[in-house]
Amino acid sequence: MRVIREAFLSTRHARIQFGAIIAVFMFMALYIPYNTGTYWPLFIAYVMSYAVLSMSWNFFSGKSGYVSLATAAFYGLGMYVQAIYGRQIPLVGTMLISAALAFAVGFLIGVVTLRLRGIYFTIFTFGLTLFLNKFVHWYEGRFTRTKGRMIKYVDNTTIFYAMLIVFFIALIAVLLLNKSKFGLSLKCIGQNEDSAQHIGVNTTMTKVLAFSISAAPIGAIGALLSTATGYIDADIAFKMNATFFPVLMVIFGGIGTLYGPIIGAVAFYVLQDYLIKATPFYMIIFGAIMVIVVLLMPKGVFGFVEMLTAKIRGGSGVDPGGGSGSGAERGLGGGAGSGSGAERGLGSGSGSSSNADGIDGREVTDDA
Repeated sequence: MRVIREAFLSTRHARIQFGAIIAVFMFMALYIPYNTGTYWPLFIAYVMSYAVLSMSWNFFSGKSGYVSLATAAFYGLGMYVQAIYGRQIPLVGTMLISAALAFAVGFLIGVVTLRLRGIYFTIFTFGLTLFLNKFVHWYEGRFTRTKGRMIKYVDNTTIFYAMLIVFFIALIAVLLLNKSKFGLSLKCIGQNEDSAQHIGVNTTMTKVLAFSISAAPIGAIGALLSTATGYIDADIAFKMNATFFPVLMVIFGGIGTLYGPIIGAVAFYVLQDYLIKATPFYMIIFGAIMVIVVLLMPKGVFGFVEMLTAKIRGGSGVDPGGGSGSGAERGLGGGAGSGSGAERGLGSGSGSSSNADGIDGREVTDDA
């Protein structure tokens, strides 16, 4: 109850934030399916799915600094659960089974790999997706003598409402976890894991549980979105886009922030959809835009907006290219700050980060 009060009712800002979330979701539920035809509900469902994938990745990697590339593995597991059991079990059931399976696999992976530091965890999670892809190819060729599976059809409105519920649950869960001791411990690990151990944080179990929790909604989304395709095979289920797109969306929106992944998912998906329809050279243009965003706004769109807001209010603002950020931000090379995340991630920085400050110098208990 204390966490709920602190997250939603403790301050005027928290109450306004919670009210705005409820209003937006109510508007989406009551307006979009009935006033936008059949195309837009599915389009918005895909946008929400990438928002959830990005929030899940950001919750673990953005805070802990351990860069996971296993998103496609959990996503594909959910797709195959739906393909195998979708005709016998209702959609809600297959989504719950997929979430539980992804949680269990994430827990096993975490127990094995999250005792290690360095880039080994990233390599292992990337290899897991490749392994599952090849294993399914081998299994189907050897035992079922088929390639791929047909999926039971689900209408766009049902997909939209199911995705809206998953999105709402994921957002509320992230808000609550950020205010909990568990979320605080995870953020301390991202700032300095050795210091977190010294103050009594069980760093290994915290990382394992966070990784498992972040995997669960990914599995549920895989099961749900497979119904929009009608057919899957190993290459579709374990496609690497599901791994790398959420990472890019989080970088675009702002690593370690609450709403950055949502902003990044909306902007990324809408821009991608427009460029694909507008030009055959969309990948070149899209890549150039991403490079420009990373160079000019290394803390993402959300961090850039925070900096401008602080300057307008007369504050010092957020240094968009320096200071200490979240663990994964330092690990991916965004900003000049460093810490344990830089050792575990894909890049490095300079300076040190032994305190528990947030992405923009605020207390670690902030939503960001």
